[in-house]
Amino acid sequence: MHQPLSISPRGFLNRCLKSAQILVPQSCVLCSGGSSETALCAPCLAALPRLARERCPVCTLPTLSGEVCGACLRHRPKFDRVDCALVYAFPADTLIQALKYDGNLAVAKVLGAVLKASVADRPDLILAMPLSKQRLRERGFNQALEIAKFVARELDIPIAIDSCRKTRDTPPQTALPWKERAKNVRGAFVCDMNLAGKKVAVVDDVMTTGATLNEFAATLRKSGASEVSGWIAARTLPR
Repeated sequence: MHQPLSISPRGFLNRCLKSAQILVPQSCVLCSGGSSETALCAPCLAALPRLARERCPVCTLPTLSGEVCGACLRHRPKFDRVDCALVYAFPADTLIQALKYDGNLAVAKVLGAVLKASVADRPDLILAMPLSKQRLRERGFNQALEIAKFVARELDIPIAIDSCRKTRDTPPQTALPWKERAKNVRGAFVCDMNLAGKKVAVVDDVMTTGATLNEFAATLRKSGASEVSGWIAARTLPR
């Protein structure tokens, strides 16, 4: 396994090498077969698990006929809708982990391309889900930002990179019971940008309960955003 990237001088050189991987032919991340200029070969791309067409238009969980789910009816989220490409299950989870933990930045292009094909609306601005300073130091990059930059460039939509922050490091949401996740991220975000009247899309790699997106959306609303959408590479489904 590759060593995690960092923002130290040694980590900077490591990141340069990782970035170079995006520009040269490479093996498929999943099957190690030839994949030409991308990190994923065509058969593995076709095998990625897609979300069902019939799903909640707000949180994108599957529903019988595409109606708003009971959870969103009971407690309307601060975000307006979620556009999502994949189910967070094998082999999509392996692909995302290769980006997030192995530092394979070429995967961001693959996830960005799949996400781009899944979005329906055109916002005024794209934001990436912020990382805390501690997590950014440990990882050396923000995986959501890597995906967001590709999508913004492909769709020709402005992206704001340094306007929003996560002000404190929080335990990983996956380590907490579902009911504790909203409390875990409460008050964790700050936005310095005036978003008055703007439609904003927030890009992230994985969504589980939606607590993190909901808290960030609440922050963006306070900055004036008129609409907030989640653009998510993969969605975890309840078991």
